[in-house]
Amino acid sequence: MKKVLSIAIATAIFAISCRKIEVDGTTAIINTPQGGTTGQTITLEGKISKDTTLKAINTYILKGLVYITNNATITVEPGTTIKGDIINAGGLIITRGSKLNAQGTVDKPIVFTSNSASPRSGDWAGIVLLGKAPTNSSFNGSAGVGEIEGGVNDASGNGLYGGTDAADNSGVLSYIRIEYAGYAFLPDKEINSLTMGGVGNGTQIDHIEVTYAKDDAYEWFGGTVNCKYLIAYKTQDDDFDTDNGFSGKIQFGLIVRDSSVADISKSEAFESDNDANGSATNPITSAIFSNITAIGPKATLTNTGSSLFLAGAQLRRNTRVSIFNSVF
Repeated sequence: MKKVLSIAIATAIFAISCRKIEVDGTTAIINTPQGGTTGQTITLEGKISKDTTLKAINTYILKGLVYITNNATITVEPGTTIKGDIINAGGLIITRGSKLNAQGTVDKPIVFTSNSASPRSGDWAGIVLLGKAPTNSSFNGSAGVGEIEGGVNDASGNGLYGGTDAADNSGVLSYIRIEYAGYAFLPDKEINSLTMGGVGNGTQIDHIEVTYAKDDAYEWFGGTVNCKYLIAYKTQDDDFDTDNGFSGKIQFGLIVRDSSVADISKSEAFESDNDANGSATNPITSAIFSNITAIGPKATLTNTGSSLFLAGAQLRRNTRVSIFNSVF
């Protein structure tokens, strides 16, 4: 994967006028330039309930949690920049049955980042992908259905995940950079940079780079999705976290830690549980990781390392996760 950590963006100063339009159940506030071809800045909030395309010429702001609902597909063009609002903890929630088709390229990655002029870890919530694949979670007495962490769920059940379709398809995520994300709704109830709940193996996830994650870089709650070419750079908590019956295959990953950045809950490259109670409930967490390089907090002799770093891999609570052909 070509490293594309920074892109210089030339900006023009211009007067703007504002207008509001209704977009599929959500309010879009459009700041329109007076002439030129630099596109628009469009703020999205609420729910999007029909197929929508985000254009590369525009910049999009996620104001609060934006939900894709009603089996709708949101398509993101290569080269598009989407920014999470730091005041309203912007984030993107793909609900069960809906899809995110965000297929960038080597030269035109899709960038999810902060809208701060001086971005920092935890500026915005992140991306939550929810599907209908099997999990060992339960919610209100319904086995196989879980409520995703982070205060995402609402009265319509838009924060629920899981089902019986192992081949469920939540879309395509490819050549994407996710920066400065992670939101602590409550202690140990956070939104990660990329959270996957019950995501099925009909979903394509590859060439993802997560940088400066406030909580976990990647967390899988059940599901069967396979992923490859994943980068986690300077994560605060865990890089790869697997729970609630996740059984996908992850291949080709790079983890690079910052010796001074760790989480109060203890930080690891890998953390895995079958569930929070350590039960033997099926499906068992049995993900397979292959070809992972994890460069830890003491990568050089001058690095002291925070006392909050616990282990390269903490595998506990009845998990059966496997890690092959990897270097720590």
